[in-house]
Amino acid sequence: MNPPIVQTISECFIKPQYPSEEPNHPPIYLAPWDIAFLSFHYIQKGLLFIKPADVQQNPVKSLLDKLKESLSLSLARFYPLAGRLATQKQENPPSYSVYIDCNNSPGAKLIYATADVAVSDILSPVDVPLVVQSFFDHDRAINHDGHSLSLLSIQVTELIDGIFIGCSINHAVADGTSYWQFFNTLSNTFRALGTSPKISRSPIPNRWFPGGYGPIINLPFSHHDQFTSRFEVPPVRERIFHFSSESIAKLKSKANSECKTNKISSFQAVSALVWTCMVRARGLPRDQETYCMMAVNNRSRMDPPLPSEYFGNSVQIAGAKAPAGELLDRGSGWAAWRLHETVAGHSDAAAREWVERWMEGPCVYQLGQLFNQFTTIMSSSPRFPMYEIEFGMGKAAAIRSGYANKSDGSVTFYPGCEGGGSMDLEVCLSPDAMSGLESDGEFMDVVNLSAHK
Repeated sequence: MNPPIVQTISECFIKPQYPSEEPNHPPIYLAPWDIAFLSFHYIQKGLLFIKPADVQQNPVKSLLDKLKESLSLSLARFYPLAGRLATQKQENPPSYSVYIDCNNSPGAKLIYATADVAVSDILSPVDVPLVVQSFFDHDRAINHDGHSLSLLSIQVTELIDGIFIGCSINHAVADGTSYWQFFNTLSNTFRALGTSPKISRSPIPNRWFPGGYGPIINLPFSHHDQFTSRFEVPPVRERIFHFSSESIAKLKSKANSECKTNKISSFQAVSALVWTCMVRARGLPRDQETYCMMAVNNRSRMDPPLPSEYFGNSVQIAGAKAPAGELLDRGSGWAAWRLHETVAGHSDAAAREWVERWMEGPCVYQLGQLFNQFTTIMSSSPRFPMYEIEFGMGKAAAIRSGYANKSDGSVTFYPGCEGGGSMDLEVCLSPDAMSGLESDGEFMDVVNLSAHK
């Protein structure tokens, strides 16, 4: 059955609104952590809102008008998102560098669309319906496409009884921390229109480079085809699993008790359970090496630390590995300690060592090389303040994501809607492996415990 059609009604570009004349921003050259993501997809996350019962005659028109104004005001602080990527290259001497051109651009994109879909059509099915992918712009675009596509696109899709606001941001320009910093600023600006808004600390767009490097990094390439590729997601099922705060607390306590420690976090305990149960659901040979990969935020790990307002990418992919048989024999508590050791060992020295190695041989992550049937990849964080985002419609009913950066074995973490330390996990697996996970007693006992709370 084909998914319902999402129809675009209008689209426009929004430029930053400055109190005086428009400034001439210098180019922002991408740092190693940014360049490494040029072949990834955009970050695509969105919130599903229920239309208020006491709606005015045309609530969407009012929403769009206010959103245009608040977006323009927000872009004055997050001005890199209104730009485009650009490449500066020359043959003699050889030079190839990528930067953000903050001046020569029509701005960020705003789309209004409609879909003959109800909120229940999104939330009721066991699997996330494919129509959700159409709630986002820049579908299947990679970050290098930001040379011609907007670095930020917001799509407002009006449903029968709800509104979905999907935000797509170029991942070579921002990581998850920066993404949610912008999205929350946009929401706060929206709510403060016509009042004296409380000004939070502004983002810091200047990139971090190790001593002796930057701001211009000459890449060993002559054409982008040498470091970009298009990744098509294989057939997968995508499902949301809810973990209550009570079930997570028990899982964390069990993992720490087994390892005789109190250092294992909730995120590590849940990730270890998912890693272990996915290996079992995939039916891997006992001697097969398996991997659990995580995106680790470098900001607080640097010495001195980078400010939390650092706007760009400050993440690296780190992971633990274990043979399938050993992982299943030792259990998720042991796996959680392996993940804890991986995160704890990611220090300032480790981050700088990665950058130094990268500078010796610059490379760009390829999605097709990261995803395979032996790897589980954890992304996003339940600590991001996703449910603090409101646009005059109250708290969102759910969070969903688009097509971007998913494949067999990808797991996306969200805070649970009820808060209190609960989590929602968006899991993508091959149909056979998902069936195996759904019948895995250890995994479903935790999920079912959550469902009964």
